[in-house]
Amino acid sequence: MHQDERNQHPRVARVDERARIVFGRYYFWRVKIDTSSGVSFHARVHLSLMSDPLRQMISLRTGSLAIVAAVLLLCGFGNVALAQSDDAFGEAADPVRLFERGQNAHARGELAKALEFYEEAIKVRPEFPEAEFQRASVLVMLGGRAVEAESGFRRAIELKKDWSLPYSALGALLAGLNRDSEAEVILRQAIKLDAQSNLALRVLADIRLRAGDAKEAVKLTQLATNDKDAPIATWLLRAIAERKTNDNAAALRSLDHILNLEPHNLFARMERAEIRIAIDDKQHAIEDLNAAEKLIKGDKASSSRIAAAYELSGKPEEAQRIAQAAGLMKTLQAAADGAIQVIGTPEEIQAANSDDVTSSTKALESLLGKNPGNAMLMARLGAAYRTVAPARSLDFYRRALEVDPRNIDYATGYSSALVQARRFAEAIAVLRQVIAAAPKNYAAHANLATALSALTHYPQALAEYEWLLQAKPDLMVTHYFIATTHDYLGEYEQALTAYEQFLAGADLKTNQLEIEKVNLRLPSLRRQIQLGQGVKRKSGQTRKP
Repeated sequence: MHQDERNQHPRVARVDERARIVFGRYYFWRVKIDTSSGVSFHARVHLSLMSDPLRQMISLRTGSLAIVAAVLLLCGFGNVALAQSDDAFGEAADPVRLFERGQNAHARGELAKALEFYEEAIKVRPEFPEAEFQRASVLVMLGGRAVEAESGFRRAIELKKDWSLPYSALGALLAGLNRDSEAEVILRQAIKLDAQSNLALRVLADIRLRAGDAKEAVKLTQLATNDKDAPIATWLLRAIAERKTNDNAAALRSLDHILNLEPHNLFARMERAEIRIAIDDKQHAIEDLNAAEKLIKGDKASSSRIAAAYELSGKPEEAQRIAQAAGLMKTLQAAADGAIQVIGTPEEIQAANSDDVTSSTKALESLLGKNPGNAMLMARLGAAYRTVAPARSLDFYRRALEVDPRNIDYATGYSSALVQARRFAEAIAVLRQVIAAAPKNYAAHANLATALSALTHYPQALAEYEWLLQAKPDLMVTHYFIATTHDYLGEYEQALTAYEQFLAGADLKTNQLEIEKVNLRLPSLRRQIQLGQGVKRKSGQTRKP
């Protein structure tokens, strides 16, 4: 093609395989662009993340801003002339040259200088999405400038709405700032624009995994690992998601893939050991633990996890040796009547026993990761999540009960979670067993009454409410429930008596809502009684459950 003809064509971006540049743990592709024409240019960039430390493997939330910064390292436009010095802007009217100098400084890790060049390029050409994107990525890497970085990514999106990369980067940044709901919307848009966006798939998978949706996390990581250059971090996330869905065979295949590529990957060793323990392949599990132990290098979190795995594999001496060497043997308060030994840092133990629900829940989650078979930790998490996340509460209580099937407290907690999740029939079956074993368990009777009433089994529910009233006569709200149950049964005279007993002793603040409901109901209830309506039943008579 003649030179003049070439000048009439838009610039074309392409990846130069020979120009792959390694930068620290990360690598990126140098993009070559024909800069002969004067039209705007947009680079199509292929990114990938090399293996990362354990703390970043476990969750993108941990150290996620660092991950975002590293992933966003791009290099410059390869065929732009480099004759000018990077030390001064010089003639500096060409935004392409300024951008190239920024890219070169960026690749060398000279972030402050790169930022200057990107900002200068934006001054010369205000509508420059690539420069906005690169400037934002540098701001992330510099740390403490997340607000400016977010603004930069959003500006890049505004200037080029069909470019997936700033969507991915912004989504990852928001996830790192614990803004998962916002991040999810952005990441799904990135995937809509580029179905193979490895970064977007990986971060979204991590968000869904934290939200308890392991099935979607598996699908997302499977898509991400279709890329032959998918990083170890993506494979690790896939293995975690597969394990969460109880597909141990698939998780083992993913971990085998990782360890074939990277035999000294500590996290993969620990994951595989734990799965092998779960499937009763303890011999191979111990081999993995022996290998993992050599890779700890003083990390307490890894030490505690390996110690817990040794304990589960039937090697208590090894568990104690590692835990004591790392200074991890601490006592966690289990309940008012006792304590239990768990492996964890002093800070985690203190936080787990604190009155701050957010702090204690986070600490309990961390401790359970280090003590994966600890039923007490599972039950405490079940209690913590009962009202805010019923599905998670149910899962934790179920797991605790599987570990210790005879524990009445765990069974009661499990039934409470079933009630909270409105799975009343299942709750009733569990509660009948609890009451058979512990006839005076007040919480079990209360939950049973709620479940029976929800299923409109009013005679049986009434028997439970009357048991509760006998157990705690001073709890006035029980009269309200007895009254409403009589009301549902059409036993209006008994309902009126119970309503009046409730109003006589109810607390004006605590029972305000119930008081208002009763006052609204009483006039019509009295008229129904005067008209002789309702079912007659002798006072004090109870129905058999």
